[in-house]
Amino acid sequence: MCGRYASTRSPQELAPLFLVPDVPPEETLAPNWNVAPTNEVWAVLERTPCDEETSGHVKRELRPLRWGLVPSWAKDVKIGARMINARVETVHEKPAFRRAFIRHRCLLPADGFYEWQQAKDPDTGKVRKQPYFIRPEDDQVMALAGLYEYWRDPAVKQDDDPAAWLMTCTIITTDATDTAGRVHPRMPLALTPEHYDAWLDPSHQDPDELRTLLDQPAGGHLDARPVSTAVNNVSNNGPQLLDKLTP
Repeated sequence: MCGRYASTRSPQELAPLFLVPDVPPEETLAPNWNVAPTNEVWAVLERTPCDEETSGHVKRELRPLRWGLVPSWAKDVKIGARMINARVETVHEKPAFRRAFIRHRCLLPADGFYEWQQAKDPDTGKVRKQPYFIRPEDDQVMALAGLYEYWRDPAVKQDDDPAAWLMTCTIITTDATDTAGRVHPRMPLALTPEHYDAWLDPSHQDPDELRTLLDQPAGGHLDARPVSTAVNNVSNNGPQLLDKLTP
């Protein structure tokens, strides 16, 4: 699974990388070196703005979504904490994800992701979980394949109240290979720039074709470095979390 990642690039950096025409003027997320489930994260997606629904015009946006997908039919938003990942093997058929896979796909920009490996402490002999930060060898941004969904909060009476709607997302994962596979059996999937348009296009709805767009992050050219267990605590943040752990 992918349960933590880092996303520190600003909207000004991300917008040109993903050909987003407008940088969000007000909605700003701080750099986050320890993104955890239920945090808000930057997502790239294409949709028809509410004020242009009759025109059918689709616009590419960079906007914050809550990590942990809440299906539209869910009765409680808390289900999202269990929906942070969707397995590529079954994403097209699982009730929680199949609608979003066809209609609501997104990209989640990341610097890299964390995974944990069981290791024996040389001092105590006890088995503990050693965190690793896994990133592209060339430090390029990772475009993690994601899905998003809308959830209507029944506690808010008016449909046009912004508080009535929650947008959430999930990350698609697959069997890990190469460097990532030596740390953990699963890893997030990613897209290369030439596939961004096809993945984000809401009119592209063939499940088999969509699955062929997904790829290993950085084409498998990943670097995995052991880092401090400080990342285990979601309240810890800052660039020091990415420092390589020295013996």
